[in-house]
Amino acid sequence: MTTTANREAEITIDDKTPSIRIVREFDAPVRAVYRAHTDPELFVQWVGPDSLNSSRVDRWDCRTGGEWRYVSIRNDEEHWFRGCFHEIRPDELIVQTFTYEPVADTVSLGRFVFEDLPGGRCRLTATSLVDSFEARDAFVASGMEVGVQEGFRKLDRLFAP
Repeated sequence: MTTTANREAEITIDDKTPSIRIVREFDAPVRAVYRAHTDPELFVQWVGPDSLNSSRVDRWDCRTGGEWRYVSIRNDEEHWFRGCFHEIRPDELIVQTFTYEPVADTVSLGRFVFEDLPGGRCRLTATSLVDSFEARDAFVASGMEVGVQEGFRKLDRLFAP
């Protein structure tokens, strides 16, 4: 198992399963962190690396059985992502699929757990199970860590007073 603690998020790549685990604490309550993951207007403000010009939601039906689709734009390039919400439990849990549309035959299953911490803080534990080691490794090599770290720093700024 490989673990990196780069800046704020701890990212663990499991050697035995094609999975990635991300643990991050926020100086914001669970309700705010959860809302930032489920409200499309907030989501597009923080998702992805700083190198993006913008992100825009195409579909967002955040309920058990709903679907989502958004695009992230860098210069003239559009990067489309989509998935389904399999389970939504307000302020507690999101289970969803994730697909990068140019590689539509690769799907990951993500589980996001939101935990209350003392002082009105939140711990987010996100686990993604990818359908193969090769796909998982390609996901990691794509710059996933940069997007996670920079995206979470943008999220911190949204919570700042």
